[in-house]
Amino acid sequence: MNNLDYGIIGNCQSAALISKYGSLDWCCLPNFDSYSVFAKILDENKGGSFEIEVSDDYVISQKYIHKTNILVTEFNNGKDVFECIDFMPRYRNDDGSYYSPSDIVRYVKLISGTPTFKVNYDPKLEYAIGETKHKIGSDYIKSVTNEDKYDTLYLYSDLDFDDILNSNEIQLKNHAYFLISYHEKILMQSLERCYLKLQRTRVYWLNWSENTTSYKVYNDQILRSALVLKLLSYEKSGAVLAAATTSLPETIGEVRNWDYRFCWIRDASMVIKVISNLGHKRLAQRFLQFIIDIIPDKDEKIQIMYGINGEKKLSEKTLDHLEGYKKSSPVRIGNAAYHQKQNDIYGILMDVIYQQFMKFDCDLDNSEGLWTICKSIVHIVNVNWEKPDKGIWEFRTEERHFTFSKLLCWVAVDRAIKIGELINKTNKNERWIQLRDRIHNDIYKSAWNEEKQAYTQSYGSSDLDASTLLMEPYGFIKATDPRFVSTVKATEKELCNDGLMYRYKNKDDFGLPSSSFTICSFWFINSLYKIGEQEKAKKLFDQLLSYSNHLGLFSEDIDFKTKRLLGNFPQAYSHLALIETAVNFCGGVTKEEKLMETIH
Repeated sequence: MNNLDYGIIGNCQSAALISKYGSLDWCCLPNFDSYSVFAKILDENKGGSFEIEVSDDYVISQKYIHKTNILVTEFNNGKDVFECIDFMPRYRNDDGSYYSPSDIVRYVKLISGTPTFKVNYDPKLEYAIGETKHKIGSDYIKSVTNEDKYDTLYLYSDLDFDDILNSNEIQLKNHAYFLISYHEKILMQSLERCYLKLQRTRVYWLNWSENTTSYKVYNDQILRSALVLKLLSYEKSGAVLAAATTSLPETIGEVRNWDYRFCWIRDASMVIKVISNLGHKRLAQRFLQFIIDIIPDKDEKIQIMYGINGEKKLSEKTLDHLEGYKKSSPVRIGNAAYHQKQNDIYGILMDVIYQQFMKFDCDLDNSEGLWTICKSIVHIVNVNWEKPDKGIWEFRTEERHFTFSKLLCWVAVDRAIKIGELINKTNKNERWIQLRDRIHNDIYKSAWNEEKQAYTQSYGSSDLDASTLLMEPYGFIKATDPRFVSTVKATEKELCNDGLMYRYKNKDDFGLPSSSFTICSFWFINSLYKIGEQEKAKKLFDQLLSYSNHLGLFSEDIDFKTKRLLGNFPQAYSHLALIETAVNFCGGVTKEEKLMETIH
């Protein structure tokens, strides 16, 4: 497997990756950021997986049930056909709460003939640090490890437990099920109960998709991306994860491997902005409540990222016993970037808060808490905007005056002024307007490079950076402004390689970047569209969409030469940018609006 040929299933508590051959190769239970129970993706031999093995005469294909996050892998040899339907249960209870247990259901559906297969059930608990042993109980197989802490995993099935554990050949005479659970089940498990969970989960996702704004073009891609973003949201706290994995490398064989199972204020705010534009108000409200909960009252310390339950300390360590994806070590858990200073997060967060006030007529339960945060952020920006920081790309060594950080400081103050006007709190306007103008003039003067005819990565630098392409979407500059047009063209010339973009080309802490950062390619396409090069933009967009995996999913990076997906997967950043770009191509017109035009 050369690509990240995986589907993701999940239930807003955790997630799992299933390969295109039906192998469960990554899952952490009970939550997204828990220890792994399957981690073959990080070590072919030691990581642990749950495989369904068939003979070579079977053709294996995979797809999602339309408009859901339920994954179907079909095994077909012409005469004998069966499906493995994978999902994590999620549906609404009668009392309005959600049922989303730490469970994976693998519903094996007989289609025709008498298929045979073997099961290789090999969980490796706690990142495979110690030995995992299996015990057969009255109605389950219990897997146990007791290295640093006692941990267990339960497998329920109506197939023979000895056949499962010994990988004996199984002949499928009827539908069957596997249910993997972090907790021992209280109710008796059965095929009927699993079927009911499947149908109720299907209805949940169909309803969610139905409540998602639909567009007249690229609607399937928009919806699949929205479903991915929903899967990366954590129901319990309202946090949104950057990705479902850790340590999938940006470049094979290199050390740019990071744990992305956390909530970056930047990534999450961008996700929430996009997803609430698609009609999902509850997600936005839950995230904003998460923000209110993690920010100490009127305290100026906002971290760039938090654990999914609001944890502030995310110490980084390496798991040296795992060889890494395609032998790309180290495997890291935790992320040392949590203590970095990145001044852009204030503007990104403020932009989302502004959008919520504007969109939902201030009917948010938490609007007073949000207004306190707004005032606090302007104060922080006033104190910090002239200082250097680590920037959006998290340079681990030096700090600089990054253009993107300054731009987002400007955004923070601009949106605060607009929020004040919306809620009739304009007593601070004059001071804030002066601050906004000072930042604007500073960027206009210091970030522009006359020789390059472009806004550059940082003050006084000649290096270009894809993040400057966001100056127009954030409202700092008009698309028709000659400075923006020439920045787009200069950035293309320097950073574009066969329609794919580098973030930047200058050396960072780990040398020269050698893969394309997927979100940057979407930013570039958007910029081309905005400056009037629509035909070229559409061609590049269609080309970029073709680099997704077989299910339309994107990771963080794409290799320039082979076009294989690299980096953590699936990546929230990539999918939110896909949605924004696709919506631009629709001219923001939904299917419903288009229909009304036709009727009238």
